[in-house]
Amino acid sequence: MKVRYTAGEQAFHVVNVILCTFFSLCVLIPVLNIIFASLSDPIEVMKHSGIFWHPVKFSTVSYGMVMRNRNILTGYANTIFVVVVGTSINVVLSLIGAYCLSRKGVMLNKFFTMAIVFTMYFQGGTIPTYLIVQNLHLTGSRWSLILPGAISTFNLIVMRTAMAAVPDSLPESAKIDGAGHVTILFQIMAPLTKATIAVITLYYAVAHWNSWFPAMIYLHKQSMYPLQLILRQILIEDDTDIMTSGVEDALAMASDTVKYATIVVATAPILAVYPFLQKYFVKGVMIGAVKG
Repeated sequence: MKVRYTAGEQAFHVVNVILCTFFSLCVLIPVLNIIFASLSDPIEVMKHSGIFWHPVKFSTVSYGMVMRNRNILTGYANTIFVVVVGTSINVVLSLIGAYCLSRKGVMLNKFFTMAIVFTMYFQGGTIPTYLIVQNLHLTGSRWSLILPGAISTFNLIVMRTAMAAVPDSLPESAKIDGAGHVTILFQIMAPLTKATIAVITLYYAVAHWNSWFPAMIYLHKQSMYPLQLILRQILIEDDTDIMTSGVEDALAMASDTVKYATIVVATAPILAVYPFLQKYFVKGVMIGAVKG
């Protein structure tokens, strides 16, 4: 059966398509500009002005320079460690916390929930946080990038609401069969809320991947810097010594294309994850946001 739209609905669809196309181009054009510039000849990039609509004299020399650079490779290794270990700790602790807060009859449940929500709006600040990390002897260690932010209050509340939406009859029947809290959490609650778990996992992973400020404060050795801090030094501080140490004019001439290539190398992995988890976004957030 063919659906007939009113004039107002047709106008809405047209405006919606135009706006979506416009905003998509606003996002796509800068990304393509960086990719095409990184694949262009360094000398041509220096001569070029305006947006790159295609690679100018296709060349991958910049990517070769990036891959040969120790700082970039070390930053990659540090970032992967923080993302994998940090996200694992984040998700496990969020699951445990959400399970405790979502169960009825837990002593002082509302008090702890309000206390946790309070920390989302009022924080101690940078200096008190640094003093705590320092007193815990975490400064100068990669664990300073993981443990201080082991749980995100927002993700915890979303996970708690998702678990609270699970019918009480399921965990109660499991208790009757002799299941403990660990079994109920990981074999019943977790599978039923896997969409929400996928969403908060991606939130945590992206946050770790993009993080650079804690590393700048807590870490003192460049060998421990994550990729984003290395990228910041290259792009913002224009620290061409990072890329051109021991090499003269040829690398200096390629510094612009190296910056573009570094951006692509730093962002491509996390962008590649989105298509696989995109289907969980709407479903996971809706389950975690509406209790029914």
